[in-house]
Amino acid sequence: MRFNPKKVGFGRHETFALRYSWLTKGIKALSDNPSIFNDEDATVTLGVGKNMVNAIRYWLLASRLIEPADKGFKTTAIGEAIFGVNGYDEYLEDEATIWLIHWLIASNSEQATAWFWFFNSFHKPEFETGDVVAALLDFTEQKITTKCAATTVEKDAAMVLRMYARARGNTRTPLEDTLDSPLIQLRLITQSSVGRGYSSVPAERDGLPIGIFGYVVADLFNELGASELPIEDLMYSKAGHPSPGAIFRLTENALLTKLEKLVTAIPGIFEVRESAGIHQVYLLGDGIDPMGYLAYHYQGEYKEMVA
Repeated sequence: MRFNPKKVGFGRHETFALRYSWLTKGIKALSDNPSIFNDEDATVTLGVGKNMVNAIRYWLLASRLIEPADKGFKTTAIGEAIFGVNGYDEYLEDEATIWLIHWLIASNSEQATAWFWFFNSFHKPEFETGDVVAALLDFTEQKITTKCAATTVEKDAAMVLRMYARARGNTRTPLEDTLDSPLIQLRLITQSSVGRGYSSVPAERDGLPIGIFGYVVADLFNELGASELPIEDLMYSKAGHPSPGAIFRLTENALLTKLEKLVTAIPGIFEVRESAGIHQVYLLGDGIDPMGYLAYHYQGEYKEMVA
């Protein structure tokens, strides 16, 4: 989750944006055959071409739903909880799951570096594709120690916009290329009705559920091994770690409001208080399992998860 300039990933999506059915399809195929993504029959099983097989595998890795295993890949705990048999949202019908997938991708600096960079480091509210390309190229030159082909970086910059901004109609574009990514629903990036401009600005994000927000905060606390964090660190990406405020494009007031709602909805886990003039979030107790917050959202009650 924390950015490592020696561990980055560009151009692994085979130029295919994430599609609605892919996560469900990939998890189900993997549960039947752990080596499915290495099998010659993968195209038949998944019903897509070879490049799309690679793209499905990539998006599952980027969204932290699967991980490498001895015989190929295995479903992670979060992948099983959401998309496994009797999972919370096997067919991606709840918008909350899309918010969750967004966090899992945009906080994955190693597999989805362009997405991590855009949502944590690119703060220009109004821009064009060229602005994103130039800034990402500058980032790779200044901050990344491994060599990255400029054309690959440019394609990733364009893919970020394609996945989050609804495309305007184009009769010359093949039908399969007009299929919108589920992440477009979040409206984190919008395209101008005229011209080539885009915008990505902080907002209240009322559609972001408290249970998903709680998972994200707990996920970050665990990743950092923290018992307390300044609210500023949750708002802005610092020291190479992702921040909920930046990734969800929240206003400062919205972040604070969601933290207060989280503390009220599920008391006894986090607390917000001021210390030496600094507002901080404190973890009450020795640890926290983020999965309990998913149970709160999908099942209506917080559950203490035991490993």
